Amino acid sequence: MELRQLGKSDLKVTPVVFGAWAIGGWFWGGTDDAEAVTAIRAAVDAGINTIDTAPMYGFGHSEEIVGKALKGIRDKVIVATKCGLRWNRTDGDFHFVAQDEQNRSHRIYKVLKPDSIIEECELSLKRLNVDVIDLYQCHWPDTTTPIADTMGALMKLKEQGKIRAIGVSNFTPAMMRECLTAAPLASDQPKYSLLAREIEADVLPFCRENGIGVIVYSPLAQGLLTGKVTMDRQFAPGDLRVNTPWFQPQNRQRVLDALGRIRPIADAHRATLGQVAINWVINAPGVTSAIVGARNAAQVRENVHAAEFRLSEEEQSFIRSTFESLGKPI
Repeated sequence: MELRQLGKSDLKVTPVVFGAWAIGGWFWGGTDDAEAVTAIRAAVDAGINTIDTAPMYGFGHSEEIVGKALKGIRDKVIVATKCGLRWNRTDGDFHFVAQDEQNRSHRIYKVLKPDSIIEECELSLKRLNVDVIDLYQCHWPDTTTPIADTMGALMKLKEQGKIRAIGVSNFTPAMMRECLTAAPLASDQPKYSLLAREIEADVLPFCRENGIGVIVYSPLAQGLLTGKVTMDRQFAPGDLRVNTPWFQPQNRQRVLDALGRIRPIADAHRATLGQVAINWVINAPGVTSAIVGARNAAQVRENVHAAEFRLSEEEQSFIRSTFESLGKPI
């Protein structure tokens, strides 16, 4: 698989990144650790060189699984994780309430204070069982902490050799502009898919103009764009898709109808609908890579093929117009 320069950093990442949220089990109805390790190793064998995780994905569990999978192959992988979502501190911005696998309730806060970042980095290094984190990203902005203070802590970690590059996630252009006055940004991680194109208005142009890489998340809209989430699909309690607008019956049918209209394009490339959706995203102007989750080796192989063909300009345009016509969820 091709390698793409991540902004102005020295990191080179594949267009498809292994997303390790689902394997953490949290919000995705549990996980099979052994199968998850096999999936990560299958991704590396197939040419994917970047794994994206976070402490919040399973309250540290996703990072631990990634750490197990990295044994013996650390030199082949760009490890990306995050800081800033805490379930054991309350001195930042309140974010939401979450249940862990033992059904314990936790109040999650966005905390990017320097001491919290330093502590989180040490915990992540231990869970991942690595000496350095390649890309360390602020998971969400924290309005209670000056951005300069946050960037100062990240620069300290970089100077200490504990992280190689600094990234942010879910930051606005104004926030990123302020970040750049205190530290170099390798990347931003926003949501982007055929059903969520808001970043085209400001985030993507800003990142292109400032040499910031863009690693997008949710390119398959939590699986909806695969076409496999049919009208009879039921979700287990705790699955975040239960309350997601596009997954409600009236909206899900509209998405399935749109996918039906682009199926001939998928067939022409001997690709699945999900592969077409990913391909469209990774070839959008300004996008470096897309994070795609996988729970097993079969899903990994399907994700990899998404980078192995090229949509024509006419096909890209038709796909865009088809989904633009849906508007917003009802």
